[in-house]
Amino acid sequence: MSMDAARQRTSLTPFERLRFGRDVIRAEAEALEGLADRLGDDFGRAVDLLLNCLGSVIVTGMGKAGLIGQKIAATLASTGTRAHFLHPAEAVHGDLGRVQADDAILALSFSGETAEVTRILPSLAAIGAPLIAITGQPRSALAQAARVTLDLGPLREACWLGLAPSTSTTAMLALGDALALVVSRCRHFDQRDFARFHPGGNLGRQLAQVEEVMRPLSECRLALQTQSVRGVLVSSSRPGRRTGAIMLVDEDEMLTGLFTDSDLARMLERNQDAALDGPIEEVMTRQPTTVRSGTLLGQAVAILAARKISELPVVDAAGRPVGLLDITDVVGQPREVEQPAASSPAVGEDWRLRTVRFPHT
Repeated sequence: MSMDAARQRTSLTPFERLRFGRDVIRAEAEALEGLADRLGDDFGRAVDLLLNCLGSVIVTGMGKAGLIGQKIAATLASTGTRAHFLHPAEAVHGDLGRVQADDAILALSFSGETAEVTRILPSLAAIGAPLIAITGQPRSALAQAARVTLDLGPLREACWLGLAPSTSTTAMLALGDALALVVSRCRHFDQRDFARFHPGGNLGRQLAQVEEVMRPLSECRLALQTQSVRGVLVSSSRPGRRTGAIMLVDEDEMLTGLFTDSDLARMLERNQDAALDGPIEEVMTRQPTTVRSGTLLGQAVAILAARKISELPVVDAAGRPVGLLDITDVVGQPREVEQPAASSPAVGEDWRLRTVRFPHT
């Protein structure tokens, strides 16, 4: 490394580095505040174009704007809007064949004059797909070719030279997120839709339904409420990993109660040996907490944590048990998960994900 390069690397003091880092973040945050204030009717028209698109949303952009475009396309796709990224340089070498008249184009270029993007504008016009432009120059070639132009406004890059795309790409990403999420909400895209597109990782796990994790009825301890405690304990044994609770049902197979290992321990501690030969319905927990089949795992775990319980029966719409979620089935989960709201929110409701903690065992 040359001496000049070494001096350049150490030219900022620790205080100056911190101050400049904060200045960059503040500059981008101020740009986003200004962008939010600028949104108007054009944003609504862009949302309508995406909602009415019968084909795919084709996102295109070059360089850093193209990288932002790839993220926007991914966000659209994962939130219920079919979307693909089209590289403008590849488009002129055959990839324009991916674009159809029933698609919608979302093109990103801060200058609005990016050569690779403007070169494909006549071809896109000939195809007939409506074009939405995200640009900082409302009089540019891109803006003039668009059916709807979303103007980012007069932004200055946070780069100390005012050159490296930073503020502009942050604004593009935020505006793309706003489009994708408003469209998604207009489509009434809910947690179950989201789960279909995110089956992997921790997110997929928390969006799984309880049926995917619970013990099926064939592996649960089940007995009639009229049987004796001793009879139930003898007859309800199951091979393999044992659950800590016995689900009690009536003659119609409706869940009426729950008897846990802790209930048995309390009986023995209180010298209630005579109760062992009495009907278990006299000592069971009546009307236990349950969840319906189809409940999201994150919601079920939140109930386990809030009620400080270890077993959670899963019932069908009629109230018949179909399985049991045991705390040991979920202890391998992360200690914190994002719990979606119980149902699709109405406009104006707080629809953000809430953090819940898994109970300790």
